[in-house]
Amino acid sequence: MSDDRCELLCLDLPHAEDIRQHLNGAAIAAAATRAKALGDPTRLTIAVALREGGELCVCDLAWITGRAENLVSHHLRTLRAQGLATSRREHKVVFYALTELGTRLLDAHLTPTAAGR
Repeated sequence: MSDDRCELLCLDLPHAEDIRQHLNGAAIAAAATRAKALGDPTRLTIAVALREGGELCVCDLAWITGRAENLVSHHLRTLRAQGLATSRREHKVVFYALTELGTRLLDAHLTPTAAGR
């Protein structure tokens, strides 16, 4: 028998059902999608760079990550779509920054040493 399963049925049905009834499937799915946005190594690198640099343009992020600007822009769109980053245009330059939610999620996933601090 596997060590990670009960060997007999020991369901506490009232307790388990109470928990199940209070789960918010939509909120869980949204949180999983946001977490998945940081699951790509390039997006994670971009997020760490934004945390370290505050506000950076696509050109800076492309240089920092060693990726093409169009690829960095693609990943930034994903981060923005999930509410993890914001952008602002200043004349012909677009600057990006992590949102508070993006910073908290990134901090929850990384230790200070893993993030390059």
